[in-house]
Amino acid sequence: MSAGLTLALSKGRIFEETLPLLRAAGVEVLEDPETSRKLILPTNRDGVRVVLVRASDVPTYVQYGGADLGVAGRDVLHEQALAQGGSHGLYQPLDLKIARCRMSVATRADFDYAAAVQQGSRIRVATKYTEIARQHFAAKGVHVDLIKLYGSMELAPLTGLADAIVDLVSTGGTLRANKLVEVEQIMDISSRLVVNQAALKLKREALRPLIDAIAKAVSA
Repeated sequence: MSAGLTLALSKGRIFEETLPLLRAAGVEVLEDPETSRKLILPTNRDGVRVVLVRASDVPTYVQYGGADLGVAGRDVLHEQALAQGGSHGLYQPLDLKIARCRMSVATRADFDYAAAVQQGSRIRVATKYTEIARQHFAAKGVHVDLIKLYGSMELAPLTGLADAIVDLVSTGGTLRANKLVEVEQIMDISSRLVVNQAALKLKREALRPLIDAIAKAVSA
């Protein structure tokens, strides 16, 4: 690892909502990821740079030292921890309380989910969060066939591909527009600061003040 600090972020909502926290911690990202073609963005601090990666890749970059720290959603962290047997060895010092939403089960409005669950029917569920869905339905004793999708989940019940979906819900507008209803909430989601365990020891002098400054910004 280099002497400087590398922060992994994903484009979009997490990036936008992390910027004010970084700014409060004295770190200003100098280029806009929407207009820049660069994947590594400089900051006003010589020893700090930002790498842009897919949201689902942030924990991997941090775990294996491609980045010293990063910001990842609880959905991504929980899904990957379950896939790796319950842990991914990342230090998670802070819930940043940003990019908030919830993970829920949704169905077509005319599908009687409660009756299907009660009767012990086998339900087809489309999701990209197969590990979280598997754990959730197993804990309830519900038999499911999981269908892994990466695109628009809402299409699955509308085309008959699945009876239900497990997906992130923010306002519920997309569900309503597609005549789907939320039938069960699995967990609240927000974004967490994750830190590489080795970097925490080797770069403690650079990392600790930054983590503390971000923590102060979150509580403010």
